[in-house]
Amino acid sequence: MELKANAFNHAATIALHDIQLQTALARGTGNAANGRLRAMGEVTDAHALRQQARAAKLRALRHLPDLLERFEENISGRGATVLWAEDAAECNRLIVEIARRHSVQTIVKSKSMATEETNLNHALESADLTVIETDLGEYIVQLDGDTPSHIVMPIMHKTREQVRDLFVAQLNMPSSDDPEVMTAFARQKLREAFLSADMGITGANFLIAETGTVAIVTNEGNGRMCSSLPPVHVVVAGIEKMVETVADFATLVQLLPRSATGQRMTSYVHLMSGAAQPTDPDGAEAMYVILLDNGRSRIHQTDYAEALACIRCGACLNTCPVYQNVGGHSYGWVYSGPIGAVITPLLQGVGNAAPLPHASSLCGACQSACPVDINIPDMLLRLRADLVEEGHSPPALDVGIAAWARAMSSPLLYEIGGAAARLATRTLASENGQLQRLPIPLLGNWTHSRDFPPFAAKSFRQLWRERQQGS
Repeated sequence: MELKANAFNHAATIALHDIQLQTALARGTGNAANGRLRAMGEVTDAHALRQQARAAKLRALRHLPDLLERFEENISGRGATVLWAEDAAECNRLIVEIARRHSVQTIVKSKSMATEETNLNHALESADLTVIETDLGEYIVQLDGDTPSHIVMPIMHKTREQVRDLFVAQLNMPSSDDPEVMTAFARQKLREAFLSADMGITGANFLIAETGTVAIVTNEGNGRMCSSLPPVHVVVAGIEKMVETVADFATLVQLLPRSATGQRMTSYVHLMSGAAQPTDPDGAEAMYVILLDNGRSRIHQTDYAEALACIRCGACLNTCPVYQNVGGHSYGWVYSGPIGAVITPLLQGVGNAAPLPHASSLCGACQSACPVDINIPDMLLRLRADLVEEGHSPPALDVGIAAWARAMSSPLLYEIGGAAARLATRTLASENGQLQRLPIPLLGNWTHSRDFPPFAAKSFRQLWRERQQGS
């Protein structure tokens, strides 16, 4: 997916005026956020469970190099081949090589943010391979030549009516608004693909070092079909998906579905620990696990390592007032919402995603919703500081901050500035005593949707002097 993060402001402005998008976002984020609240409300001590999950992920990050090697040893011992990809290009090259080795022509693919990150579909199609997305949302996105707009719900930006029109146009489906009818029609098409595919590709929700196990969590069963029906199965997983023990996985899997879809548990939790053995009733004859770095090691060595604890539930997106209004495509890359505003600058460089750390009200809703309590607001603030240090802040803002700092360090300038502000704001105030439009360019946006109270008639310093004189 092409990086367009620096176009956030323009894209967000367009999104705010897109009535269909606003309808879809209101339905999707509202239902998802309310579902999470209901599901978490059933937990006896949600705070304790979140802190236990946080501890599990942070412990795995502290011992990540050792756990990766332990995972490789355990799953390799049961017939899987582990490959390491330093970047997106190497990951895609490895998968094409596997396809060539096994004479693969048709590939079915389960939902995977890591492969969105590497733009895998484009690489496979460039190698004359046929790839079919099997997650219903991803399938719709692929049919429409679109990209996902949400970590968990790829078509959060589409209305039911838009999906109906797409199926009628692309699949010759008889027109129907009934979600069950549309789902059944798509399922029939996808079942044919499952049965004829030469290779299946999945992501991984968790990698368990203790047992060498890949865990995928789905509601549609497509992950199970991709991993068990084709003779070759390839797993693409970011190295941060690692957890140490099965007990840690058991903790995290209680929180992932509650946070992502408002469920106590998803319909399918599939654990795989190697290629199929001769006595197994199903499963791939050849299994490959590609451990993707693509900048994660670099993040792991910084103060932002906590961002790698993200379990990709999407809860921070659903509760974020910015995402709720502009959607995922405005963020201009694979990861959107608050966590995307952190991960994209870290993976792509802060200068290539300069608006994203500012795409937040810092209300803290993202951290409150995060199942592993990632301090997203703090990281957004630090990224803003990084932008200034690297010279990516607007020149007018630099001049304004420098002038402000100079005034704040001088009692005389401070008092003169206050007097000027009192005069200006009271002169410009409307009949109700409020400023409805600030003329200063940098502050004018503030009064697009809110009033600005004028400065008090007397400053605290004046009132204090008068009090002292009166006594």
